Formats: sequence, C-alpha cells, structure tokens
Amino acid sequence: MQKNDVKNTEQPKEEKVVSVTYSRTNPFQAEILKTINLNKPGSNKETRHIELSLKGSGLTYVPGDCLGVFPENDPELIKTLLAEMKWDPTETVTINKKGETLPLGEALSTYFEITLLNKKIVQQAAQFTENADIQELILPENKDQLKEYMEGRDLIDLLREFGPWNASAQDIVSLLRKMPPRLYSIASSLNAHPDEVHLTIGAVRYEAHGRDRKGVCSVQCSERVGEGDTLPVFVQQNKHFFLPESLDTDIIMVGPGTGVAPFRSFIEERAVSQGEGKTWLFFGDQHEATDFLYQEEFEEYQNDGALSKLDVAFSRDTDKKVYVQHKMLDNSRELFAWLEAGAYFYVCGDKQYMAKDVHNALIDIVEKEGSMSREEAEEYVTAMQKEKRYQRDVY
Repeated sequence: MQKNDVKNTEQPKEEKVVSVTYSRTNPFQAEILKTINLNKPGSNKETRHIELSLKGSGLTYVPGDCLGVFPENDPELIKTLLAEMKWDPTETVTINKKGETLPLGEALSTYFEITLLNKKIVQQAAQFTENADIQELILPENKDQLKEYMEGRDLIDLLREFGPWNASAQDIVSLLRKMPPRLYSIASSLNAHPDEVHLTIGAVRYEAHGRDRKGVCSVQCSERVGEGDTLPVFVQQNKHFFLPESLDTDIIMVGPGTGVAPFRSFIEERAVSQGEGKTWLFFGDQHEATDFLYQEEFEEYQNDGALSKLDVAFSRDTDKKVYVQHKMLDNSRELFAWLEAGAYFYVCGDKQYMAKDVHNALIDIVEKEGSMSREEAEEYVTAMQKEKRYQRDVY
C-alpha cells in the first residue's frame, strides 16, 4: 500500500463546550412558562403561582431552598421621580465604586433601591438641603421620630418633603443602595418538575402617607411580566430548612397564606419518592371560597395518600377568628403523638405574629399532652430545635 493510500484515522476535534455557572452575581434569565392567580374572584388578595424554566441553566435545588429574583422598579414610580426632580433619564451616572455607569433612567429601574429609606440615606441627604425639618429629624435625640418617619415612605417622599435640593442626580443616586434580590421559598420539587421551578408570590399593595404603595418584585410579577417574559434568578440554598433524610419520618407542616409554598415542594417530593412517612399540613387564610391556595392539588394528594392529614383555618368565615394555631390545639393529642414518634415540625410564613403564636401553641400542646410543667415543655421544644426536628422559615 502506497503512503498516500493510508486512511486518515485522526478523529475530528471536539468543540469545546464553555460552561456558564449561574449564581447571585450572574443570574439566569428564566422564562415564565405559566402565571396564574391562585385567589378566586371576590378575594381581596392576589397570589401568583409562577412556573419558570431552568432549562439549560444547570441550576438545581432541593425542597426548602429559595429562589432569588432580581426585580425592576415600577416605571410609573421612576417617571414620577424624574418629573419631581426635573432629571434627564439619558444622563449618565456612576452607579458603584468600580466606576461603572448607566443612563439615569436605567439605573433607577434596574440598579438602585428607591422604595425604602434607611437612616444613612436620610442623614446624608440632609447635607444637600437647608430644610430645617430634616436637620431636626436627624438629631441623635430624635432617633425614634426618624424611625417612625421612614416607616412606609420612599425616596420620592423624602425628596418632596425636604427640598429645595442643592444636589445633582449623581449626588442623590450616590446615597442609594443597590437593589437586593428578593428571596422566595421554592414551591416545587425538581423531581416532580424537571427543569422547572415554581413560586408562590403574594402581591403587596397598600396605602400609606397619602400614596398607593406596591411591592417591587411581587407587583412586577403580578402586573408587568407574563408568559414568555424572563426574570433574572438564582438558587439560594437554605441549610436550616430541609426534609428529613429518611423518607419514613413523619412531617408536620404549618404554612398559612404564601407560607404554604415550601410545603407544596415537600409534599410533591414525598409523592414522587413514595416513602412511608406520613405528612400533615395546617393551612390558613381569610376565606375558604376565595383564598384556599392549591386546594385541588392538596385534596388530590390526600386522595392519593401523599398527604395524610389536612387541617385548614379560615379566619374571616366565622365571627370567631380561627387561625392555624387553633387547629393545632384542636388536634393536640394526635399532634403530640406524632412528635413522640419522631415527627419533624415545620413553620413557614409571618414572623411577627403567626410564628410566635404557633410556637406558643406547640409548647401548650407538649405541656398538656405530655403532662409536663411549662419549663419542661419549653425544654422539650428547645431539644427539638437542637435536633433539627423543629425548623422555621419565617420572614
């Protein structure tokens, strides 16, 4: 065989695949696959169920983890701010210590937090005005008044109330902090929904100091984005809120309102993995007819056996306000029996009131059903926390 007859056995070179790691500093643009209002007509709430695609992101999560979403400010709010200060949205401003720049309109939309005030902003703003009221407000002896002033007010309120200002747009934006991502408990199991992540977001709307206010991210998700749009997201691990290692361990979940989100993921995970552990959900909201989030799903899981017990409390359906802690107390004997058998106890939702009430109800149950003193019951609950059998995701 002549030399030039030899077959070429050299393999074609493989193309190098460049892998991108998505994270808080490099969020993934997740496409919205579905967005629906979970509340029925007549409800005074709007709770969005949003399904996002993670296809191609390489992002993974486990039940209990959170999804970070980087929101944008309300265009109407920015329009009002620009008009108030007679600022030019195309003016270039420096946004950080690295010297990076953006047009002012874009910086106010995507980069800066403009809906919350803090002590530092008010104190530093005072140097740009001779207004006597703000000078008085920042005095050390008036710290309580300052705290009260900041509650429910934003940058527009500050600029309207304490002018005239001897400051450029750059001076003012230099006072602002970078907009932090909003963290939401993930409401899905990756095993049940490969390449997807689901969220349960309650739209925040209220009136304060003569103006309508809107939650930055929650109202963006309910009003300004739809199917086919994208949101910049990343996964935040939650090492303090997780399912037991054993699928045979019983779990008790207390999650009123949007606090039910991680428990939807827990139940989905248990349904897919088919362990022997029992599951018990306490859910509450205002009205059963309009505010029973995921009702059909949970009832189906009950029929299938993936959800062993479901107890609900609707606070506005009767003269007497009934909350999740009341339902716990109604089931105190069985609840204590589950705890004694090694069940994990979870709470998710409102930190200010609900979580405290649930905590106290738990101690009441242990004291009564365990025939213990108050001190012994408190020690029992503290031991559960140390053993990671009592976990809270409260905000």
